[in-house]
Amino acid sequence: MLKVLFFARIKEELNCPGVDVHWEDTVADLDSLQARLCRDGGPLWQEVLNRANVVRAVNQCVVAANIALNDGDEVAFFPPVTGG
Repeated sequence: MLKVLFFARIKEELNCPGVDVHWEDTVADLDSLQARLCRDGGPLWQEVLNRANVVRAVNQCVVAANIALNDGDEVAFFPPVTGG
């Protein structure tokens, strides 16, 4: 099982704090998981999750590219964060 979490504006726009996705070959990497979420969630999810500035993290580490996912991983999507 993959635990998918949404934070801040993304959580509010999707009206969803997160979902559990059964791990299988079709979601074995981050890009495939994101594509599945967009497909299953519909146009709103596609619009929100495919924004150029969405930050993705796997097991609490921000990743800049597609990476392999393993059963039990935690994946998070959140808007860009700025310091101040």
